[in-house]
Amino acid sequence: MTYKASSKRYQNMQYRNTGTSGLKLPLLSLGLWHNFGGNSMSAESKKILFKAFDLGITHFDLANNYGPPYGSAESNFGKVMQQDLMKYRDELIISSKAGYDMWEGPYGEWGSKKHIIASCDQSLKRMKLDYVDIFYSHRFDPNTPLEETADALESIYRSGKALYIGVSSYSAKKTNAMSSILKKRGIKILIHQPSYSLINRWIEKDLSSSLKKNEIGCIAFSPLAQGMLSEKYLKGIPKISRANQTITSLDKKLITKRNIQIIQELNMIAKNRGQSLSQMAIAWVLNNKIITSALIGVRNTKQLLENVHALENLNFSKEELKLIDKKALDGGINIWAQSSSF
Repeated sequence: MTYKASSKRYQNMQYRNTGTSGLKLPLLSLGLWHNFGGNSMSAESKKILFKAFDLGITHFDLANNYGPPYGSAESNFGKVMQQDLMKYRDELIISSKAGYDMWEGPYGEWGSKKHIIASCDQSLKRMKLDYVDIFYSHRFDPNTPLEETADALESIYRSGKALYIGVSSYSAKKTNAMSSILKKRGIKILIHQPSYSLINRWIEKDLSSSLKKNEIGCIAFSPLAQGMLSEKYLKGIPKISRANQTITSLDKKLITKRNIQIIQELNMIAKNRGQSLSQMAIAWVLNNKIITSALIGVRNTKQLLENVHALENLNFSKEELKLIDKKALDGGINIWAQSSSF
């Protein structure tokens, strides 16, 4: 049966302008990093996509190597686009990225013009699209001149393969530099995509102020710290969890006694607000005025709905923020820190 979007999809979702641009993003965006790969998209993953759009989530975020295997999330998404979502293409914001390992050999990753442009072309082919709305440099490459990566992004932008340009996990220093290079070429960085959560607050040091100064939007990925900021890990590591998967980005070593204690204390604050820990974590990220959207990843529609319910209570009292600031300590979980260390 062909999917038909809900006629009420724009009734409840809130949208924010990305930086000073005219592009609005929903407060929640859906990331396809996990649970959308494989030989074909599962029935549950399709339900997630359709339910998200029915709830006003217009932004779907991908990357060349999302899967596993690499490329499969884009290929599966492309099939769904062709079969069910293409008639809504002008209502959707679709993004992709290049920079992490994708194929074998010296041109299969990083920030060279060779890799970035080839990767963009491959992504468009997999997703059966003429263009993406946002294309990102997925990480800073210390061995490639920033001007060359800028060349690649400019080429993609000028050719119409992407409407907007973004960067991900860049330091404030390199964000400023890339912004300056592109600005001289008449191109503005639309958005930055950093990791950011209650226990990973690195952007507050200087990136937030740089984004504000350069009028760049910000979409926070992993606002739930890859699931750590949920009730799932309050008592340790359950059998069915990301930390217990064979191939995972959430190492068991990150779930320390100290982090469990931090999570438990934050959970008490959430309960007093009438929210789950994950809902408060999302609301807190969105409370930062520099944030345009929180990028969520979910395993099923139940998790999706719980995350969306976070939007029902985005207000924090000064006392709550002060208490959270005291309890929300860095958990040493930023596995992307190397990219933003330059």
